[in-house]
Amino acid sequence: MERKNILLIGFMGTGKSTVSAQLKKMLGMKEIDTDALIVEQEGMTISDIFAQKGEEAFRNMETDLLRRLKDEKNLIVSCGGGMALRDENASIMKEAGTVVWLTATPETILKRVKNDDSRPLLRGNKNVEFIGDLLEKRRPKYEAASDISVETDGRSVQDICEEIISRLSE
Repeated sequence: MERKNILLIGFMGTGKSTVSAQLKKMLGMKEIDTDALIVEQEGMTISDIFAQKGEEAFRNMETDLLRRLKDEKNLIVSCGGGMALRDENASIMKEAGTVVWLTATPETILKRVKNDDSRPLLRGNKNVEFIGDLLEKRRPKYEAASDISVETDGRSVQDICEEIISRLSE
């Protein structure tokens, strides 16, 4: 059975990659991680893209990628944390499928990303205050872009995926 795409959005550390991998197993859909795909296409890390080409160039790459994916079916797309910030991206995502916003508290996010140095926006800012502020700034964009939101704090991946699947069939 052909399914509508599921696009996972949310702040870094909310579990998009982990949840998409589990959804792939449970639903038998194809999985795409937009950050990984851009890294592969560009032959450099996201940190290097930010450093050498700038954030704007990276955001353009995200938009181009979304445009290419929007007519495909049966995809679970794990979107980079900032992808929903552009209004253009948000509308392409809505066209492409159901947009699921994964949420977590700043404390949970910090716990999940504290040992990860591949995140350019957190360089020197791994603290609850910084994460909380950035989260609040982005919240309206995530809300506007999403069809449903699912909390991930203190829950198993299986539990989160089951909630997503049941809400998609409502």
